[in-house]
Amino acid sequence: QSEMRTIPSIPNMSRLLLLLILLASTASFAPVSANKPVALGNLGESSHASLRLLVPSGPSSFFTKRSAPSPLSVRGGHAVSSSAPSSLVLQSTAIPSGGASPRDSSDGATIPNEVFNLVKNIVGAGVLSLPAGVAAFGDAPSALIPATALIAIIGLMSGYCFSLIGRVCSMTGASSYRSCWSESVGSKTSWLPAAACTFKTGAANVAYSMILADTFRSLFLTMGLKLSRGSTLLLVTSTVLLPLCLLRDLKSLAPFSLLGIAGMGFTALCMFLRYVSGHYAAGGKFASALAPHLVPSFGSAGASAALSPKSAILLCMLSTAYLAHYNAPKYHSELRDNSVRRFNVMTACSFAISVAMFAGVTSLGFLTFGKASQGFILNNYATTDSYATMCRVAIAISLVFSYPLTFVGIREGVFDLRSVPASSRTPAASARLSLLILAAVTGLALTIKDLSFVLSFGGATLGNAIVFVFPALMFRAAVKKYGRREME
Repeated sequence: QSEMRTIPSIPNMSRLLLLLILLASTASFAPVSANKPVALGNLGESSHASLRLLVPSGPSSFFTKRSAPSPLSVRGGHAVSSSAPSSLVLQSTAIPSGGASPRDSSDGATIPNEVFNLVKNIVGAGVLSLPAGVAAFGDAPSALIPATALIAIIGLMSGYCFSLIGRVCSMTGASSYRSCWSESVGSKTSWLPAAACTFKTGAANVAYSMILADTFRSLFLTMGLKLSRGSTLLLVTSTVLLPLCLLRDLKSLAPFSLLGIAGMGFTALCMFLRYVSGHYAAGGKFASALAPHLVPSFGSAGASAALSPKSAILLCMLSTAYLAHYNAPKYHSELRDNSVRRFNVMTACSFAISVAMFAGVTSLGFLTFGKASQGFILNNYATTDSYATMCRVAIAISLVFSYPLTFVGIREGVFDLRSVPASSRTPAASARLSLLILAAVTGLALTIKDLSFVLSFGGATLGNAIVFVFPALMFRAAVKKYGRREME
């Protein structure tokens, strides 16, 4: 047992950011306006909650102002905004059945606006597990050659299937993933995509809990507090996550929804700086501070090792890495002048940027630690590394306030699958179900230690169905039913 000590070694900025999590979570309970709390009961055909987020914008901003808000769709792994008006508000909306309602062609989000939001939707903390996928089959730098090729190929295939959903929306007028299925394949089996989306959302929350357990444990070690992974997760869950998941009004969480992409950008920059500095190489500044299993390890298993069956681990992880297909109908319905061509341009740009970011983070992590790359790559970095500490704080803040938005997707998905009417989704019923779900998610996160396993398992099962199988079935059925009639 290490002796407890004070916090003089942690940088002041890191200490301040760490305290921000608890301060902000406390502030989340204060009333933010005189408006009614967000009502998340009436979801129509949606298998997950649909929320609206409005983000700031100026005359010369990258975002464009809009006359009407657009949804922030809660789905497995992310909470995604896809608009940018001039105020910041979080409100609920029900997804109507029977497709999108007509709107003025001059209204809606621009292509750059949609590209930014879709990239933010795709690139989450799960990218930090990809170096472990490469380490599963290789330990030489040349292993990155087939790995990068896989990243690009899966990204291309995922982008194509995302485009297929947009074409189905053009033919059917659908405005949600489930209504796409109902209007093309049929409403009798629409529970299939609903169940798949709920399952994937649950897997995302398990991954969130695992990342938060590892991240806070490392932060506590930096502060001189030695807690086990299980104790850390139970502490964070009971004091921070549980109160946030029981909130009925989620408006106060809106300002934190944009931290995800900023935190990932900062983390990628720090990983680059540490790689080029060589601080983790043999004899480097932080090499001696690493546990034996975290020390960088390289061998001779290079590009040819991709022929090993172990490369399937990376393949499974990548099959769900680009998962944003839940929200493809939302992006289509909100895109200004949403012709098939414009939707495809937005899709191509978004997935190209995401492929580049995935390849960059994967390469930096693997080139730094090689075979020793952990399922969550930030676990490889020393607790005495101030850059890594700030990255952990940034990721922790982002995940803490994304967690309840994603959690709502599980809870409302369960209600929806059980056909619970809106009138029965009372605060008491929601609280009881929230406690059961959070207990199950936490139990799984305590049992499973390898983040890459959760992501690869999710990708190998229903993740593949949502990304590849369902879009192809919906497009085939829509073409058979409507012909190749598409809105131009």
